[in-house]
Amino acid sequence: MQSGYTITMSAANPINRDRLVQTFLDLVRINSPSFAEGEIGSFLAERLQGLGCEINKQDYGRSFNLIAVKKGNRPGCLPLMLSGHMDTVEPTVGIVVQADDSIIRSTGATVLGADDKSALAQIMETLEVITENGMSHGDIEIVLSSGEEKGLEGARNLAFEGIRSSHSLVLDSSGPVGGIVVGAPTHITYEMTITGRAAHAGIEPEKGISAIRAAARVISEIPDGRIDADTTANIGIISGGTATNVVPRKTVIHGELRSHDAETLQRTKDGIFSTAHRICGELGARIDITEQEEYRAFRISGSNPFLLFMINVFRACGIEPAVTISGGGSDANIYNQRGITTLNLSTGMQKVHSGEEFIMVEDLCKGAEALLQAVKDFAGFRPSGMAR
Repeated sequence: MQSGYTITMSAANPINRDRLVQTFLDLVRINSPSFAEGEIGSFLAERLQGLGCEINKQDYGRSFNLIAVKKGNRPGCLPLMLSGHMDTVEPTVGIVVQADDSIIRSTGATVLGADDKSALAQIMETLEVITENGMSHGDIEIVLSSGEEKGLEGARNLAFEGIRSSHSLVLDSSGPVGGIVVGAPTHITYEMTITGRAAHAGIEPEKGISAIRAAARVISEIPDGRIDADTTANIGIISGGTATNVVPRKTVIHGELRSHDAETLQRTKDGIFSTAHRICGELGARIDITEQEEYRAFRISGSNPFLLFMINVFRACGIEPAVTISGGGSDANIYNQRGITTLNLSTGMQKVHSGEEFIMVEDLCKGAEALLQAVKDFAGFRPSGMAR
């Protein structure tokens, strides 16, 4: 198949293993939970400036995104966007890392933070190698988002008018290096507020309408877990009641739906909401439902030139690519929704969001090598139909 680009694998990509590992260790030791990215943002901005990048700190209220541009030295190239997120899930306070020549892991009391600091380290090492070796490349736009672990808030608030790239690599998938996520679902969250009638539970319970019992019926009758191959549903938070001697007046249910298929998502959502309204009506309770689309589904075609390009990059690096569909979201959802063709790559991180999180040093290096190769070869990338 004519792909419109050439992969030119060098004998060895000059990744500095010691520097890469040290950068990663420096990053994971910075506490950066969602919306508290100030310290890590300053660390990254200083490093990026030292590498000749133009820096823009884009505040959006709860936090900020860091946008950097490394100007290319090869004219006529398409710009390429590289992206990772600065925040981590908690707990990370007082993180202690166990590291040797082969593996870096959490000691178990906290997460490691390889999600997504492995990405940040790989991006930084790529820029270091390009700079110190004077390698040929086009413009590189680096977008480091905040609040990704809280509904992709940084990406949703990104100032896209300043982004020139039409292609992007997000580094935010777990598993062995070579993973390429080409699809992720639409994610909707909802809140059901059920209002009954309070009464004394010991003296006149028959005068009350229990919001908790109404909620229990709703929860028992609506679909939950895996609905089909493309769709899941979950109720994650329930709150209500004030005391054991009071028939509870109010209960709040927080749930979510995810699906790769828009029709299935709509049908499932309508069924859940109509069931909840019916049950509350039967019990004499009131229900109010609000919903929010957190992000929208995307799917990259198997014949997409950018996907074929990245598959060849991995193979040129001696890495067998694995094209996958994910049940979770990432900043790639937002970027694809905004018209930027985006692939989500695995960085080698494993068992993320847990006290058992780890990354193999070999995978950390392989991810950086593949990213460096992609940046170098993207200078010659032309989508189908675009003149050289």
